[in-house]
Amino acid sequence: MKPIIGITMGDAAGVGPEVIVKALNHAHSYESCRPLVIGDPVILERARNIVGSSAAIHIVNNPAEGRYEQGTIDCLNLPVLPSGLPFGQVAAEAGHAAYLFVEKAVELALAGEIHAICTAPLNKEALHLGGHLYPGHTEILAGLTQTEDYSMMLAAPKLKVIHLTTHVGLIEAISQINPERTYKVIKLAHETLQRAGYERPRIAVCGINPHAGENGLFGSGEEETKLNPGIARAAAEGVDVTGPYPADTLFYRAVRGDFDIVVACYHDQGHIPIKVMGIEAGVNITIGLKGGIIRTSVDHGTAFDIAGTGAADERSLLEAIRSAVELAPRVQHGSGSPAQAQ
Repeated sequence: MKPIIGITMGDAAGVGPEVIVKALNHAHSYESCRPLVIGDPVILERARNIVGSSAAIHIVNNPAEGRYEQGTIDCLNLPVLPSGLPFGQVAAEAGHAAYLFVEKAVELALAGEIHAICTAPLNKEALHLGGHLYPGHTEILAGLTQTEDYSMMLAAPKLKVIHLTTHVGLIEAISQINPERTYKVIKLAHETLQRAGYERPRIAVCGINPHAGENGLFGSGEEETKLNPGIARAAAEGVDVTGPYPADTLFYRAVRGDFDIVVACYHDQGHIPIKVMGIEAGVNITIGLKGGIIRTSVDHGTAFDIAGTGAADERSLLEAIRSAVELAPRVQHGSGSPAQAQ
């Protein structure tokens, strides 16, 4: 069976509904999965008219009622927004609705009724006005699943990167890295890719310093004290992990096919290689959530400036759906290699 991918609508005052409709106009969106929009069907109908889609909106009350066929967009019925919600404006009701869509997706994922979550963008200011004081999707998902140890993964067609630290300054990032965190992130990468069908994922760890410290020539021994013990611990448990390697050559080697995933030490070390490969190709993924929930996301914001015009590009959402299919637990959609599932 193809996995059911729950696509949350995000902030309805932004481009989320439009890119969802555009993405689900593509035939290959149905070849690899059963896409289910989790949102307000009235808003989805408005988006359908804006982009000129001929697809019919099919309202369902649970995933089992979906038709999952091209020409029909299945939408889980959450009628929580006014039909005349203005485009491009921060609104508390849009922020609250975006939270409710994610909350419902988590409920369905924990119950096994959907197999991965794919999120359209939300607006943090609107989210806060709606009474939900989270920095973004990742923290909402962690809160709803009561997860403490999670990580951000970025994916492009030939590269996957997982981070030891993300949205903190460089000095703070280095201070936060320790052997326990290194070990836990390596294990998250290993377990996530195994569930996705990689029998023995090949994991490589970036060094913190230039040339990975070059035996103490650069830095103050961070590789030896912060990375090596965690790498050794994971390797002793049978994980195929090596490093730390110099970051300036490691990403090239990973794209070439030497490794399945790279562990980056801080935000820019991991983000820049992904974005160089193309903004439209990058996907943000949250892993390590309790219940084994996989969440993928577009790599752009709500784009209030073009919301309601039909001009938004759906390619990032298509990539997010592709990644959700690839990383959804393999038991839900057959056996074989990750490539065969697409």
